[in-house]
Formats: sequence, structure tokens, C-alpha cells
Amino acid sequence: MADRIAGAIVDLAYTKAINPRIAVEVLIGHSNCRIIIESSEEFTIEEIEPIVNRIACKMAIECIITKQDEHLAKNQHKHIRCGDNGIFKGVPLTPNEKDISLIARKIYDNCPYDGKYILTDDKLIICQSNMKNDDINELVKNIRPETIINPLGYWTGGTDVDTGATNRKLGSDMGQSVTGGGLHGKDLSKADVSVNIYAFLKAQETGKVVELCCAIGDDTIDGKPYSEIVEIAREYINKIGGFEKFAEWGLY
Repeated sequence: MADRIAGAIVDLAYTKAINPRIAVEVLIGHSNCRIIIESSEEFTIEEIEPIVNRIACKMAIECIITKQDEHLAKNQHKHIRCGDNGIFKGVPLTPNEKDISLIARKIYDNCPYDGKYILTDDKLIICQSNMKNDDINELVKNIRPETIINPLGYWTGGTDVDTGATNRKLGSDMGQSVTGGGLHGKDLSKADVSVNIYAFLKAQETGKVVELCCAIGDDTIDGKPYSEIVEIAREYINKIGGFEKFAEWGLY
């Protein structure tokens, strides 16, 4: 929920400008939502509240909205340049990673609540809230012969059971490609978003591990203008339906 809220606010920023500059952090839990927005664009709490209410539920909202640091803002003043430092690694997905994504989507289509799933070569572990074990088993019985479902029994989940923070679930969003910072709550000028997407896509295309490094202000990465990498990431984000949709499932 925290990632989706952050993504939805970034989507909102892109309705205000073609290339906004924005970074959003969200902490949510126990009927409270705390949001910090650093952005080149103007926001009001009246724009933010419906996003939180739609994705999570009606809760107390504390929102700080401020401008980006003026020195960092100058980096993007005349043209799009790399907005982060980092080492970024794209890794081809394994069969198990592809399978667990499909399993998670299948379960979520039937029960849109929090769950955690672990898959090895010989075992599938499902911890799914708000769903009876027999119903879960009916969905997955033909996928893996050895399945462990809710080992502690039925549970309800939700924000009163577990808190959420932006970019907390990077392992499930990126697989073995976890490097270089968080994917969510940021605009495309941030390498955390664009270079991670670019490296991941290149790894799937080539079938090889891709490792890239960059620094704030770089205008070329992997022999390509940084602006071209941003456009590759923009096309990917638009194809999947925006930053909020990106936050639902990550890169795969």
C-alpha cells in the first residue's frame, strides 16, 4: 500500500508536468499515514487524501510537501541527466521467479489482500491473509505437489497487523536485481527508477547479468544518452499503466 500510494502521487505529478521532479516517502499503519513529498510541482492535501483513501482506507494523514533541494534541482535545469549515484544490476529471471509471480497474481486475483509466498525447487509456502486454506489449496493444487499453506493458521492481515514503508518489498519487486536504491515514489530522472528498469530489461533480452554504475550528473550510461534510458523506462511505465501499477508488482 505504501508503494502504491507513493506511485499514485508520482502519477499525479506527471499530470502536472512532462518531466516532474519528485521523491515520495510513505509510512502507513495502525490508522495513520505519514507522507513526505519533495517535488518541483505543487500539491495540496485535498489531492493526496483521495489517493490514500482509495488505496488503503480512510485514516489520519500527515503530509509534508516541500521543494527539492536547490542544489540537486540545478542538476536537471537544462536537460535530463542522471539524478542518482549507484551500482545497478539486472539479472535474467529464473523459472522459479517467473512461477512465483504467476502464483502470487493468481491468488491476488481471487483474494486482493496481503500475502507472502516462497518457492524453491521442491516446496511452495503460502501465507495468505483473509482466505480459507481449502480455497487457497484449490487454486494452487495443480501448480506444486508439495505446498505448505498458512502454517500458523488463518489470519486477517492489513495495516493494523503490519506496517508498510516505501520500497520495503524490493526483493519481491526485483528478484536478484536488487541494487542501486528503491524503485518506487520517484520520477524517471532518478537512476533508481530508470537505470534499474533499463538493466532489468536488457538482462531479460540478452539472458546475461547486466551491471551498470553511474553518478549524479552523468549524461551517458552504457554508451547511451541518459535521456534515451529515461525514454526506455517511460515507455515501460506507460505500457504497464503508470507508477501505481508499477508499485503493485515491481519488475516482474
